[in-house]
Amino acid sequence: MNCKNTFFLLFSFFTIVGFSQSEKIIAGKILVKNATPGGVHIINLVNEKEVVSNENGEFKILAKVDDLLVFSSLTLDYQRKIIEIEDYNAGFFTMEMTAKINQLEEVEVIRYNKINAVDLGILSKKAKVYTPAERKLKAATSLDPTLNIGNMAGGSMSLDPLLNAISGRTKQLKKELQIERKEFAILKIGDLFPDEYFVSQLKIPKDYVKAFQYYCVEKKDFISVLKSKNKTLIAFKMSELAVEYNMLLNEKK
Repeated sequence: MNCKNTFFLLFSFFTIVGFSQSEKIIAGKILVKNATPGGVHIINLVNEKEVVSNENGEFKILAKVDDLLVFSSLTLDYQRKIIEIEDYNAGFFTMEMTAKINQLEEVEVIRYNKINAVDLGILSKKAKVYTPAERKLKAATSLDPTLNIGNMAGGSMSLDPLLNAISGRTKQLKKELQIERKEFAILKIGDLFPDEYFVSQLKIPKDYVKAFQYYCVEKKDFISVLKSKNKTLIAFKMSELAVEYNMLLNEKK
């Protein structure tokens, strides 16, 4: 590798590092049509901070660039947002959300199990389905033999994996993948158990329901139970974790 390429790689590395910022309080406002923006739970999945929007949809939360925020409400569709450098510098951003559509009383679903690419002969085996975070990680770490960096023994490879390795981009993408999987786990818990269940059955304080769900998905043994799709077993495991969590809350008081 010549001096020009070496300088370019080092310049890219220090440029990216220069964008790192410390946490600070950032204000936000939720915008929504035909529904109230109040009572929305906003969770920073990186530092685990949680706030609730007021009746005007306004809130403040501790965050930094690239932190991932999730927005959840009983009446609004689930949303997520990554804090951009523009949001951080302005100290304010708006978040558009949409009201949930009323569920139909009865829906008949007809499944055509044999209509797929394998049975139609298009593919020899079922194709792997990637989540957005998995696709980003795969793109960042895969070598591309069509793009060259100089003349290397045994072939050539893409410039992107080298830049990603030096800048820490690959590490960040792996972290985002883990966060995404936790998001999906929290959504699955919400589909199985309403918020009222955690308050009435598990005795979790109303303002700590989302935090408790995040506490659960941090436990590897709970994730394995969640994958079993056994609602009774999942409820039993959450009851055990609820005892631990409530004890931690009482210790903080």
